[in-house]
Amino acid sequence: MNILMVTNLRSGFGESGLNDFVRELGAHHAEVTLRFLNEGADLKHLLRDASDYARVVSAGGDGTASGVAYALRNTGIPILPYPAGTANLLARNLRLPVDPAELAMTTIAGRTVSIDLGELTLPSRPGFASQHRGFSIAAGAGFDARVIESALPLKASLGEGAYIIGAIQNMTPTVSDFTLRLDDKVIETEGIAVLLMNLARIQFDIAVTHGSDAQDGLLEVVVLKPSSPAGLLPAIWAALLDRLKDHPARPGLEIHTASSVEVSADPSLALEYDGEVLDVTTPFSARVLPRAATFVVARDATLPTDVFGETSEA
Repeated sequence: MNILMVTNLRSGFGESGLNDFVRELGAHHAEVTLRFLNEGADLKHLLRDASDYARVVSAGGDGTASGVAYALRNTGIPILPYPAGTANLLARNLRLPVDPAELAMTTIAGRTVSIDLGELTLPSRPGFASQHRGFSIAAGAGFDARVIESALPLKASLGEGAYIIGAIQNMTPTVSDFTLRLDDKVIETEGIAVLLMNLARIQFDIAVTHGSDAQDGLLEVVVLKPSSPAGLLPAIWAALLDRLKDHPARPGLEIHTASSVEVSADPSLALEYDGEVLDVTTPFSARVLPRAATFVVARDATLPTDVFGETSEA
C-alpha cells in the first residue's frame, strides 16, 4: 500500500508517536511519502497527486485535517487524521485509536466512512475576494473564538486544559444581537456565540447537541444564550447525563438546523473554525457539502450514535 503523509510540524505540544507510526507502516510493507506543511506552504500542491495513493494521512491538529479533507472534498480519497494536535476532536469523533501501532493498522486495514463537511465563506476585504475554508467539526463566532485565542499560548504546557483557562480568562464575553438566515427563514436572537456544528463532540467528549448526524446534510446552529460561561454549566451537565441515559435537553442553548447559514452580529464578533482563529469578523456564511469527506476508521469501530447515522464501508 502506498501512503501520502502530510505533516504539520507546528501542531501539538509534544511527542505524538509519529516515528513509531511510520515504522509500523513500514513493517507492514507500506510505502510512505512524507511531505511537510510548513508556514506558507501550498496545501493543494502538497496534495497534487493524492489520487495516486491508497491513503492520505493528515498528521496535525483538527485544522490541518479539515484543510486536507476540504482540499480532497468529493474525491473519495480515504484520509486518516493522525491525532498530532492538542484537542484532536476529529479523531475522537471517529473513535480512532491513540496507540501509533494501532493507528498504523487502522490506516492499512480500516474501513471508510463518508461524512458531511462545512464550507465557510469569509467576508471580503478591500482588495481581496471572499475566501473559503472547510471545517469538519465546527465553526463559530464569539465566545468560542475568544477562548481558543486565549488558549493558544498555553497549549504547549497545558494541552487540552488550556481551553479551561481560556474560558476563565473570558468570564465577561460580549453579548451580541444575531441575525441568522437559516435556509429560507430569518431568526433574530442574542447570545455570546453562534456555533455551526457538523460533529457534535468537542473537548472532554462533550456532545454539544443531542441527536446530531454528520451524514444528514444539515448543520446544527447553536446559539449560546447565557451572558457568562457559568450559565453554560446546566448544558454541560445535560451533556454529561447523556452518557448515562438519553437526555436531549440543553438548557441555555438555542438550537436550529439548516443546510445553509448566514450570520451577522451587532457588535461584530471574532471567527474560528476547527480551532483556527481567523483575522476577520462577522458577518459570514456557511453551507453543507453532503458526505464530501471520506475518512478511515478502525474496522471494528463503533461510532457514537448521537453523532453518526448510518456509516458506509469501503
